[in-house]
Amino acid sequence: MRNSFVSAFGLLLLAGCASTARETVVASAGPVEIHILAINDFHGNLEPPPGGAKVFNPATPREPGTTPAGGAPRLATAVTQLAARAPDRTIMVAAGDLIGASPLLSSLFHDEPTIESMSKMGLALTAVGNHEFDEGWQELRRMQDGGCHPVDGCKGPTAFKGAAFQYLAASTYLENGDTLFPSYAIREFSGVKVGFIGLTLEGTPDVITPAARAGITFKDEAETVNALVPKLRSQGVEAIVVLIHEGGYTTSALDDCHGLSGTIAEIVPKFDKAVDVVVTGHTNGIYICTVDGRLVTSAGAYGTRVTDISVLLDPKSGDVIGSKARDIIIAQSDFTEDAGQVALIGAYKKQAEPLIKRPVGKITAAITRASNMNGESALGDLIADAMLETARKEAGQVDIAFMNPGGIRSDLPFTTGDVTFGDIFTVQPFGNDLVVLTLTGADIETVLKQQYQPSGNNILQVSNGFTFTWRQPAGQPVEIVAGSVKLNGQPLAPTQSYRVVTNNFLVGGGDSFTGFQKGVNREIIGNDAASLETYIKAHSPIEPAIKGRITRAQ
Repeated sequence: MRNSFVSAFGLLLLAGCASTARETVVASAGPVEIHILAINDFHGNLEPPPGGAKVFNPATPREPGTTPAGGAPRLATAVTQLAARAPDRTIMVAAGDLIGASPLLSSLFHDEPTIESMSKMGLALTAVGNHEFDEGWQELRRMQDGGCHPVDGCKGPTAFKGAAFQYLAASTYLENGDTLFPSYAIREFSGVKVGFIGLTLEGTPDVITPAARAGITFKDEAETVNALVPKLRSQGVEAIVVLIHEGGYTTSALDDCHGLSGTIAEIVPKFDKAVDVVVTGHTNGIYICTVDGRLVTSAGAYGTRVTDISVLLDPKSGDVIGSKARDIIIAQSDFTEDAGQVALIGAYKKQAEPLIKRPVGKITAAITRASNMNGESALGDLIADAMLETARKEAGQVDIAFMNPGGIRSDLPFTTGDVTFGDIFTVQPFGNDLVVLTLTGADIETVLKQQYQPSGNNILQVSNGFTFTWRQPAGQPVEIVAGSVKLNGQPLAPTQSYRVVTNNFLVGGGDSFTGFQKGVNREIIGNDAASLETYIKAHSPIEPAIKGRITRAQ
């Protein structure tokens, strides 16, 4: 890799979206410019995500606004328009988590619609993300190869043919010593070869279920990449792009490299200097950085952005002599919808209707998320009990479940008394993982104190057998009543360890509950919506009731 820029590259970048004819003239006269269109963490968002895309305001860089954005039809249009500049010198790539933790339209069909959508819009290569393993590596192989689901069969509007793009999994090994998918791919642009290495984070086993990690292992990211460099060079490759499902964080809301931190900032300097560009994901970050002389990018999440990367190649040496990138928001106001994508999504919507209406169980009256004066709700109690029961089945002795009220997005309505799968998914639409971890009694009291925040009380919903009392004297901070925190009637011991189950949002410190981050011996045990579905099936009909686990002292 050469770090020097040539004047021709500067002219090409200034040309931006200049005509294809102009680019062809420049390329034939010297350096070859290629375009890499990169996304990450799409998570099956075929339709625009509710939150839209962050829009950065230089005047208030730490307070970005939002704009309606995303959706596969508009993303496909953006890709088509960008590729039109130089069709033979453009490639679309991704850094993992295309599927998993997906909205209902995709997850109902085990993410087959998303695989078809990405294939249709021209995705060529992608790394494997941790959420690609949500249903196990065998199911991920089916995503690549096609065929019916082994349990649910064929439910889509047409036969599932598998991905037209290629998964890359350089650091993921099967028990026989083979990688799950090819480690790399080589593409040629105007006679110059470019190597693409794809891999996921070494820590994937820590963020997937025990069942999903059975039979596979994950190796060190930098060691894996560096071992492949000589193999690529032996095939005449000098330009190397890494697609890695690992990322970082910035201290600014600008899409640049202010204070980049996190694992990716530690990994990139360990890469062989032959690596030129690193496309990242996992953290849903939005950044375009230079780290150790390499371009490092991330396009946020949910298809609301694409990173347009321009790379200049020396046609004689095959090496990279310059690289640059820009961030493009897939704003609804800027892009029309691709007709083929609209038709694909429409066909799946029609097919999904009976699945969404599938009965799961029964309730005797509406179960609501409305809390009483103590901060407790009937639906919160139900969800916490479902989490606890699931955790005990999957992980043995578990003591307490905690559910954040903000994660309960709707009531369970009562019409005929039937609860449908669509009802459950509306209540818990985020596809959060359930995580079992160990906290001390003191840690749990810290978590309970964090329920009372300047922006308003955020009372955690808790499972059967766990109780506590809080009070808030006029004009005074909220406090937990001494001795009131009990498990099965016995006060929690500050130094004793307890097994707790909650969702991955809280485990990561979401909603300012940083106390959960102290948890150790973590184990992913399943999905939150699936947990609620299983519980309702097993206990129907369910009568709504607030169980009196939380008390507010007068």
